[in-house]
Amino acid sequence: MLLREAFLAVMGLCAGGVIAAGIFAFLVIIGVYPRLIGMTKTAEHIFLYETIIVLGGIAGNVVDLYEIPMEFPVLAQTFMIVMGLSVGIFVGCLFMSLAETLKALPVVSRRIHLAVGLQYIVLAIALGKSCGALLYFAQGIG
Repeated sequence: MLLREAFLAVMGLCAGGVIAAGIFAFLVIIGVYPRLIGMTKTAEHIFLYETIIVLGGIAGNVVDLYEIPMEFPVLAQTFMIVMGLSVGIFVGCLFMSLAETLKALPVVSRRIHLAVGLQYIVLAIALGKSCGALLYFAQGIG
């Protein structure tokens, strides 16, 4: 029984590591991290970026797996506000990077014969996603 559980634990960690590596590689390929590093002009701190990305992935998995309770409500609310803003900014950067890399928006604009206003469509998509997420969490669904 102990051997079986140890085997399952090792296999689960290996599978999770492979999936996390794939996601991080995908984010690098579509240009999220290089673009953010280039925009902030902090390329000399690349090792710090790599360390923070890996530690963030590990911390996210630990929090997700173990559901660590927070004893202090003010600390928990502050943590949730900071995390919500951080994740929202990251999702926005991911969306814009993916759209730019895949050249999806110019294809859509040609197909619907849109000459001007493409930036408003992107803004509407982002605002719709934000409003949906706010309603989702405000109603206590999540």
